Amino acid sequence: MCTVCDKRFTEKCSFNTHRRRHTEDNWYSCTQCEKRFHSLNSLMSHMNVHSSKYPCTECGKCFQSNSALMRHKQSHSREKPFECSVCGKRFAESSHLAVHSRIHSGERPYKCHVCDMGFRQSGHLNTHMTVHTAEKLFECSICDKRFSTSSVLAVHSRIHSGEKPYKCHVCHKAFSHSGNLNTHMRVHTGEKPYKCHVCDMGFRHSGDLNTHMRVHTGEKPYKCHVCHKAFSQSAHLNSHMRVHMGAKPYKCSLCDKSFGQSSHLQTHKSRAHSNRRPHQCPHCGKQFKTNAELKLHVRIHTDAKPYSCRHCSFTFRRLQQLKRHLLKSHNEGTWFVCDICEKKFISHSELKYHSYRHADVMPYVCCECRKSFCTAAELKSHQLVHSVYKQFCCGKCGKLFKDEYCVKRHFDRCSNDRLGIIGVFNQHVSK
Repeated sequence: MCTVCDKRFTEKCSFNTHRRRHTEDNWYSCTQCEKRFHSLNSLMSHMNVHSSKYPCTECGKCFQSNSALMRHKQSHSREKPFECSVCGKRFAESSHLAVHSRIHSGERPYKCHVCDMGFRQSGHLNTHMTVHTAEKLFECSICDKRFSTSSVLAVHSRIHSGEKPYKCHVCHKAFSHSGNLNTHMRVHTGEKPYKCHVCDMGFRHSGDLNTHMRVHTGEKPYKCHVCHKAFSQSAHLNSHMRVHMGAKPYKCSLCDKSFGQSSHLQTHKSRAHSNRRPHQCPHCGKQFKTNAELKLHVRIHTDAKPYSCRHCSFTFRRLQQLKRHLLKSHNEGTWFVCDICEKKFISHSELKYHSYRHADVMPYVCCECRKSFCTAAELKSHQLVHSVYKQFCCGKCGKLFKDEYCVKRHFDRCSNDRLGIIGVFNQHVSK
């Protein structure tokens, strides 16, 4: 048994080799490049690099056989004869294609015997195993942080040096790690190899797919230890914790309102302090202040309903609609109850806005006339008074209105004797 890490061995030679990991002495060093190894066999295998007879004329890298050199030269010639039948991506070697195909099949043949986690490549499993062995022999000379492999230390050292050797040939953005560059290239190619088997939605990262799957499974592994509310993403839990801590670091420079997230501050500015509507619907021409509002609106035209109930066949356009359905129809979830009037709400935000009415709090202030309101929706409706833009049109007479409620009320009252105008108006719209 090792006296340092308590690891056990069945053979003495294995124990002697392992012991060198803890003692900086007695390592086997290469006489040509000074690289060090734990065992003599590893050193002898490494020496073949220096004694290789087949050098590459492009980069100087040496190989022990001509066939290995020929395979390597394909990386310089960019010849990639092996094509993926699913996404069309090409590879220089069949083994690389075989590893890539596991992305589409979901196959992870290399299993960790400690935590049963699966990996597509054996090298990824070997790197993962250092998490359990906790052996970190390679130390950064600048920040003293330790790493399990020299390659990880080399990548880490680029944080201090600022070196970014991997550059995108399209936008010239630079990266410190080749894997980050490969992932970035999907922005330009549009490749989304990770597909959801439920709704066929594609993602650039496997982590994004795993997070998305929780929409269908309802899994929420991140729980708040204060109120026990659960979340599907750790970032959402971190943002939620600011509710209990009262932390609102993002302040609006126009009305001094504070927010727990920077995205909420940007949304507040666009909705409360701006009348700009840069996002236009390609189907009906309606304009919106944010891209998120536009995406929700487009689902009306496409009839897309990405949120499905796992108990029945109902589907919904919005996540809030699904949550309301689960609470009312299947009694799944937690109601938020007002402690004053006992009215129930499906979200904490709805309860918060409702409590403003009991406390007579009006945090949403109009930047034009300084009139205040309880909710952002009320402020948004009020701001139409100051706007000259009329986006709602009557389908009978073509009259324009600022507010959706007004055009609905007018439409019901619009007299039938003006239907002759419909043809003229429709011709104008069709043009």
